[in-house]
Amino acid sequence: MPQTTPDTSGAALEPGLARLNRLPQEDLRAELAQCLNVDRWVEALASRAPFTDRTTLLALADEYARAITTDEAATALARHPRIGEKAQGSGTESAWSRSEQSAFAADTDDASARVQRIFTYAQGEYEERFGQIYLVCASGRTSRELLADLVARLDNDPATELGVVGDELRKIAGLRLVKLLEAT
Repeated sequence: MPQTTPDTSGAALEPGLARLNRLPQEDLRAELAQCLNVDRWVEALASRAPFTDRTTLLALADEYARAITTDEAATALARHPRIGEKAQGSGTESAWSRSEQSAFAADTDDASARVQRIFTYAQGEYEERFGQIYLVCASGRTSRELLADLVARLDNDPATELGVVGDELRKIAGLRLVKLLEAT
């Protein structure tokens, strides 16, 4: 059974939450920025520390991520590689990105390779249309699923697409926050 650290009220916290609560504010902000590189989100979430439980932390993170602006999305997108391109570096964020995209290139048969080539072309169309990389919460999704999503999103107007990108960033942040909590 995992060892827990008591909080100030005497209730036991899960180890990952206790670890986050012990971090100095600067370190906590750096860890949170790996989940979502939006200063407003990081500051709002860090200001709520210490966290009493996982559910509250995840709910706050989700709430604060729902108001992502165009500028914040652009900042956050700058830290994400294109789908199909491996994140460079050996840091936590790069490792997460590689893991999240692993299903995209998992199939190596001819049909999957064809789908990936079509995806690359459609991704270029997306970038030309919206002026940014295509971002999606790719965890566990195949190249075929991502291609279908990408093609459907090409029909969005810029305002609708900004909302979709915000939702995808929010989903990624939630998944990564859970990974932070599960890190030892």
